[in-house]
Amino acid sequence: MKDYLIDTHAHIDMSEEPIDDVLAQMNEFGVKKAIIPSVEIATMEKVLSLGQKYDNLYSMLGIFPTEAKTYSLEVENFIETNIEKIVAIGEIGLDYYWDKSFKDLQKEVFIKQIKIANKFKLPIVVHDREAHKDTYDILKEHNKSSEVLFHCFSGSLEFMKECVKQGWYIAIGGVVTFKNAKNIKEVAKEVPLDKLVLETDSPYLTPVPFRGKTNKPAYVRYIAEEISKIREIPLEEIIDITTSNAERLFKI
Repeated sequence: MKDYLIDTHAHIDMSEEPIDDVLAQMNEFGVKKAIIPSVEIATMEKVLSLGQKYDNLYSMLGIFPTEAKTYSLEVENFIETNIEKIVAIGEIGLDYYWDKSFKDLQKEVFIKQIKIANKFKLPIVVHDREAHKDTYDILKEHNKSSEVLFHCFSGSLEFMKECVKQGWYIAIGGVVTFKNAKNIKEVAKEVPLDKLVLETDSPYLTPVPFRGKTNKPAYVRYIAEEISKIREIPLEEIIDITTSNAERLFKI
C-alpha cells in the first residue's frame, strides 16, 4: 500500500519560493515525488538541473505547442543528448486557445517529439487545449510505442472514454475542486482507476481552498481528497492507486 502522493506535473522551475521550502511543504503534505515539465528552450537547463540535484524530483523535456516556432534541430539534439536524465517527453501537444494561426506548425512539432519519445521508449505527456480531435488523431496515427498521459485533462466524459480505450492515462488537477467544474468532476467519477494520476500544474490552477493563490506541489493532496469524495472511496485508496500508476508510467 502506497501511503504517499506524487505530483505528476509541477512547474517547480517557476517557483518563487526556495526549492528547499517547496520540498519541505511537499513532505509535510505527504507528497514524496514530483515531475517537472519543460515548456521552452530557456528553462530546459533548469528543469534538468533540478531533476539531477534532488532525488525526489524528476525531469521531462519538450517544447510547448505555443512555442512551436522555437523548435529546431538544436533543440532536438539537446533533448536526445540528455535523454537518460529524463522520465518523459513533455509537455507537448496542441493548443488552439491562444493562437490558431500556426496549427500546422504545432502539429509538425508535436509529431517530431512523438517520434523522439518512441525512439527512446519514453512516455508522452500531452498538452491538449481546445484541440481534442487533432490531438487524438495525431497520437493514433503517429505514436507507435509510447505510453500517453493527457496532462490537466480538459475533455468531455466521452472523450476520456475514447482516450482510455487507447490505453492512455488521464491526469486530473485542481480544476476538479472548483464548484462548477461539471465536466472534470464527471471524468473523475468515471475514469478507470488504473488510468488515473494526479497533478497540480503548479503554479497554475490552484485547488480549493487556496484558489486564487499560487499553486504548490503539496496541494495535490486536495485533489486526491476531492476525487475521494466524488467517487465515495477512501482517500487511502486514491493515494495508493494513483501513486502506483505514476510510478509504473514514469518508471520512478
